[in-house]
Amino acid sequence: MATYSELMAQAQNLMAQAEQARKDELASVIADIKAKMKQFGITAADLGTASAGGKKAGKSKSSAAPKFRGPNGELWAGGPGRKPEWVRAVLASGKSIEDFRI
Repeated sequence: MATYSELMAQAQNLMAQAEQARKDELASVIADIKAKMKQFGITAADLGTASAGGKKAGKSKSSAAPKFRGPNGELWAGGPGRKPEWVRAVLASGKSIEDFRI
């Protein structure tokens, strides 16, 4: 039976592999979307995305760099205010938020 430290090393290795796979898949999806947008002459405005100002009315997003990544890739800057649901779930399960630091 593997030791705790061996299992943790395996888990970290798998998380690194998963993150690389996510980045690779994301790059492929973005390239596909851009190609289809070009093919059909679609603009970001056609999709109802944020204006050139960068923010939609009524929504505010933190401009702080993310410091934590959740188990499903969620990002959080760790700032003041209400914690995201995934952070509350992690803390409720007895884990440390530091385990999710980027």
